[in-house]
Amino acid sequence: MSTDNAVQYESAPSLNVDVAIIGAGPSGSIAASLLHAQGKRVVVFEKQHFPRFSIGESLLPCCMTVIEQANMQNAVEQAGFQFKNGAAFKYQDKYTQFDFTDKFSPGPGTTFQVERATFDKLLADEAVKQGVDIRYGHSVESIDIDTEPCLSVTNENNQTLRVNAKFILDASGFGRVLPRLLDLEKPSTLPSRSAVFNHIRDNISDANFDRNKILISVHPDNQDIWYWLIPFSDGRCSVGVVGKEQQLQGLTSDANCDLNNVLTTMINQEPGLEKLLANAELINESALLKGYSANVTTLATDKFALLGNAGEFLDPVFSSGVTIAMQSAAMATKALVKQLDGQHIDWQKEYSVPLMKGVDTFRTYVEAWYDCRFQDAIFFDDPDPKVKQMICSILAGYAWDENNPFVSESKRRLDMVVELCRS
Repeated sequence: MSTDNAVQYESAPSLNVDVAIIGAGPSGSIAASLLHAQGKRVVVFEKQHFPRFSIGESLLPCCMTVIEQANMQNAVEQAGFQFKNGAAFKYQDKYTQFDFTDKFSPGPGTTFQVERATFDKLLADEAVKQGVDIRYGHSVESIDIDTEPCLSVTNENNQTLRVNAKFILDASGFGRVLPRLLDLEKPSTLPSRSAVFNHIRDNISDANFDRNKILISVHPDNQDIWYWLIPFSDGRCSVGVVGKEQQLQGLTSDANCDLNNVLTTMINQEPGLEKLLANAELINESALLKGYSANVTTLATDKFALLGNAGEFLDPVFSSGVTIAMQSAAMATKALVKQLDGQHIDWQKEYSVPLMKGVDTFRTYVEAWYDCRFQDAIFFDDPDPKVKQMICSILAGYAWDENNPFVSESKRRLDMVVELCRS
């Protein structure tokens, strides 16, 4: 920090709280609600104004448990979101589906497919109704954690606020505020991929299309490329294609690249999607997200913790993003309440390791999806019902249920199933 900025910072008005949260998305709003319910003084700083567009519209059933813990279940259930009870997968002439109510792990078996602009605002509004202080249009510019955490926050009028907190939760998602400010970034082990996506008026006339499930389609000639189709309750869908940059026809680094053309060209290469979306209309300009996989050197210390995408983002293929965000919020706040109440917390043992157990389970399946091992298992035409239930639990988000052998020994168990399917 320069001398001039330091003078301005020291003279800025100040705020004292127990916890400062960066970002009002699902993990930020959930964490704020859980902490507020425990009597902790919380403030949330959100750079944008809600509603705002965000990708990642397909929730997993295990999210509903955390939403209930935050006392937001009624609001979500009454919002009119598209009901979701499973996932369907298609490759060439093969089609299979997973019914999330037929799973190994206990817990909810259904959830919703949501437009994130509406969903994220709903959660944030519910947190405000509970008494949480959310300040929109506020950016965290700098942070000092040498002693007790201190943040410099600037609003849209360029006014600076000094925030003294006992702890910081970074729920900034792809903004990754603390990894950037504290130099925590490290390369992801996953190959760099790009996603091109949009919302469409789908105009689907196929009576057999199941709007209660996300549809994952695989490119007929290149199994490294896949598509998502997530129906909403109002006749729209979220649609996207994922692959390495050089695999997405027409995609260039040119700022004038026609992303709408890239998306429609790629959709038309998958005959099932081409037929299903023959009458679809693009609603917005298509968007590009590239090199999205990320990782960090440290998830938490006794002064901060990273939630959701601010820590590690894997891949959108199994809709794990919001699930990891909510699970991290629940896990971090449980440990944080203990620390604020005077207990000593080993953040590695009580947060980082348990959180990464589920993340690494998802990672096993993401890696196996792209090297086609998991695809061989998914599209096997005579699956063992018990094994399918255990895998279904993971696809439903229960990646932390160590009673499930496919969680406790994710790689070994999946390798065993793949070997049986291939033989």
